[in-house]
Amino acid sequence: LTYYTPEYETKDTDILAAFRVTPQPGVPPEEAGAAVAAESSTGTWTTVWTDGLTSLDRYKGRCYGIEPVPGEESQFIAYVAYPLDLFEEGSVTNMFTSIVGNVFGFKALRALRLEDLRIPIAYVKTFQGPPHGIQVERDK
Repeated sequence: LTYYTPEYETKDTDILAAFRVTPQPGVPPEEAGAAVAAESSTGTWTTVWTDGLTSLDRYKGRCYGIEPVPGEESQFIAYVAYPLDLFEEGSVTNMFTSIVGNVFGFKALRALRLEDLRIPIAYVKTFQGPPHGIQVERDK
């Protein structure tokens, strides 16, 4: 699987993340962006026996763009799109654990920061909201 796909056109249903990436010396920005997309979606360092049961291409995160950060040497913004099928409906915990949980300790990166996150309406609608209604919560 390749996780750097600059030709990818984002969908209205994708969760879009922008990461500020500082690669280790000698690591190209495209490789660093691909590493973030892989580690925060379907990438793994070991062979998993279930890999043959489904197409991981459907679930993988895709680094679709890399831009240098103006005025910052060796820092880049990596744009990553995640398909909704990767996440459990109505679970902020699941979404953030997947996107930012394990990726910050990745060895190919000297530094990483989540700069922006766009959550599509299709995913927002899976959240039920407060159990007693918005007005009750506001009145507290």
